[in-house]
Amino acid sequence: MKGRTIARHFRESIKSLGRNSWMTIASISAVTVTLLLVGVFSVIMLNLNKVATDLENDVEIRVMIDIMPDEVEMKKKEQQLINEIKSLVDVEEVTYSSKEAELNKLVKDFGEELSLFEQNNPLYNVLYVKAADPLKTAEVAKKIEGLEHTQSVKYGEGKIERLFSFLDIARNVGLVLIVGLLFTAMFLISNTIRITIIARKEEIEIMKLVGATNSFVRIPFVLEGMWLGLIGSIIPIVTVTIAYYKIYDLVAPKLKGELFQLLKVGPLMLQVNGLIALIGILIGIWGSFMSVRKFLKI
Repeated sequence: MKGRTIARHFRESIKSLGRNSWMTIASISAVTVTLLLVGVFSVIMLNLNKVATDLENDVEIRVMIDIMPDEVEMKKKEQQLINEIKSLVDVEEVTYSSKEAELNKLVKDFGEELSLFEQNNPLYNVLYVKAADPLKTAEVAKKIEGLEHTQSVKYGEGKIERLFSFLDIARNVGLVLIVGLLFTAMFLISNTIRITIIARKEEIEIMKLVGATNSFVRIPFVLEGMWLGLIGSIIPIVTVTIAYYKIYDLVAPKLKGELFQLLKVGPLMLQVNGLIALIGILIGIWGSFMSVRKFLKI
C-alpha cells in the first residue's frame, strides 16, 4: 500500500470521529469507564500481590541452639550446625544472633524491666534461617529439627500453612477477577463500536457499490477503533495516576518499618498505564475489525 493511501486512511479515520461526534463520544465514554475499572483493579491486585510476596519473604525459621558448659566447644558446635544448615537444599540464608542480642531485642520491644536479666540471661543463641522458596519453610524446618545441637525449631507451624493458603486464594481470586474484567471490557467496548458501525452501514454499502476493496473500506474503521481506544484510555490513565500518587503519598510514610510496602508510583504507573493504553487500542482495533467484517460481505 502506498504511503499516500495510508496517510489518506489516517486522515479519513480522524475526520470520521468528528463527523460522527455523538457516536464517538458514546464509544469513548464506554471505553473510559471500562478502562478506569481495569486500571483501578489492576493497581489493587498488583499491590495485593506485593503484600503477599513481602509476607512470604518475611517468613523465617528460628533455631535455638543447645547450651553447652564449655564455651569454646559450644562455638565449634554452633559453627558446625551453621555449616550443616547452609548445606541443606532450599536454604537461602542463615543469620546468627547471640543470646545477648536476643535479650536486647526483648528490652527494646517490651521495656527496660527485662534488662534485669542481663546478669543471668536465660535465652539461647539463635539461628534465623530463610528458605529459598517460602513455601518450603516447613520442609526445611523438619530437616533442621533432625540435626544435632538444636534445642528447638520454631516457624509458626500451622499458621504458616494457613497464611500461604490464604495468599494463594487471594491471588487466584484476583486473577479471575482481572480476567473477568478484561472480558467484560472487550464485550462492552466492541459492542459500542459495533453500534457505531451499524449506524454507518449505508456508508459502507455505498463504498462497496462504487468498487472499493474490502481493505480500503476496512482500514479507516480499524484506525477509527484504534483512536477510540487510545482517546478513551487518556482519562483512566490520568485519573489512576493522580489517585495512586495521592494514596501513596498518604499511606507509604505510615508503612515505614512494617512488613509490607506499597509499590512505588513510577514503575507501577508505567506498567498499569501501558496496560490500559494497550488494552484500549487492541480492543478498539479488534471491535472495529469484527464489526465491519459483517458488512463487507454484501
